Amino acid sequence: MALGKDYSTQQCSIARALEVVGERWTLLVVRDAFYGVRRYNDFLTHLGMPRAVLATRLKRLEEAGVLEKRRYQQSPPRDEYVLTERGIALWPVLRSLGVWGREHIEGVLPMRVFTHAACGTELGSYGECPACAMAVPPGNVRMLPGRGLDPDPDNPVSRALLAPRRLLLPIETDRV
Repeated sequence: MALGKDYSTQQCSIARALEVVGERWTLLVVRDAFYGVRRYNDFLTHLGMPRAVLATRLKRLEEAGVLEKRRYQQSPPRDEYVLTERGIALWPVLRSLGVWGREHIEGVLPMRVFTHAACGTELGSYGECPACAMAVPPGNVRMLPGRGLDPDPDNPVSRALLAPRRLLLPIETDRV
């Protein structure tokens, strides 16, 4: 039996969520948006995915209300992609998936460390601050490079993401 293209026969909220974010690359696009990647060429550079695939993923995420396209330059017209409230609500999913990968996939070192910006405490498995006993919203999360991250990456987006930074703030690359 061939694998279907959608989950229309499934009566399950997980299946419905996979209709939006279940394709290969999609959660990595969303992850990068949390990291501050907003421009098409920066997604392309950092993810290394085919242009057509990226264009399709961005369009579908926009149609699903996960990303919003915003014009940042009129001439020539250029847009950036920003997480919406619906997209920001995916943070616990991404956080948990990253923790799961680090804990259950052999040889995976932490690529990034996420801390509570207010107190500096590393977040727990579900994005909570153990010191403050609270869930930390993504805008209050600080991201630092972990020991598994390449300290000398070959592209400007990866270099920009080496600097400690808050989630959701746009990156600034060393491109001229």
